[in-house]
Amino acid sequence: MDRPQRRVTWASAPATYTLLAINCLVFVGMILTGVSFISPTVRQLLFWGANNGTLVLQYGEWWRLITAMFVHVGIIHIATNMWCLWNLGLLAEPLMGPMGVFAAYILTGFAGNLLSIAKNPGVTGHPSIVGAGASGAVFGLAGVLIVLLKSPLLPVPQPELKRLRWSVIQFALLNFAIGLYTAFGPSPVRIDNMAHLGGFLSGLALGVPLVPRIGAPRTTFLRRRWLAVGGMAFALTLLAFGVNSFWRG
Repeated sequence: MDRPQRRVTWASAPATYTLLAINCLVFVGMILTGVSFISPTVRQLLFWGANNGTLVLQYGEWWRLITAMFVHVGIIHIATNMWCLWNLGLLAEPLMGPMGVFAAYILTGFAGNLLSIAKNPGVTGHPSIVGAGASGAVFGLAGVLIVLLKSPLLPVPQPELKRLRWSVIQFALLNFAIGLYTAFGPSPVRIDNMAHLGGFLSGLALGVPLVPRIGAPRTTFLRRRWLAVGGMAFALTLLAFGVNSFWRG
């Protein structure tokens, strides 16, 4: 995916750099407490807040759906996720604002982890998995961007918008393909494809009521952003109750 050409500082993309910093600080904290920087154990990942259907649904540890998006399985995992987050975040922040990027990361990451435990609840006949990483939220940002870059309000030449949008679509397609390969191919690595899918679909849904900050009146942008964020938070709360009731009922 193409990287933005202009020079960007923390002040122009505070949410993106703050999210990068939180992820990196958590990883450093893991290493300083003796966690392997190449291959952490399942117990270590769970201690640091990784997602797991059994612990969430049977023991009520719902906070894992948020903490898991800041926990990574080794240096390669966090390096690739942070690279993608940096590229997508710098592209998204001028369109959504810092609050929009931060909200999109949390909400779509939560949605991805929720779909993961809905598919792998850890009840009889349905094993659970241990999931971690920012990739669900990264896919969520990609979904939002695919919608926003279609907006006619953006004062950018259409060929450039089409190029940027296609680069985001290519990113999503490539990473979905990699996920499918790890699921059905000979690769020893296993990717949580449900987290990716949940993040991406919720990102598309979050982007629909939004208008980009660039080109839209400020009052319209703020109103539509609160509508999108509030509506998504409400919908995810209902879905979480539904998943909990279904598997524990």
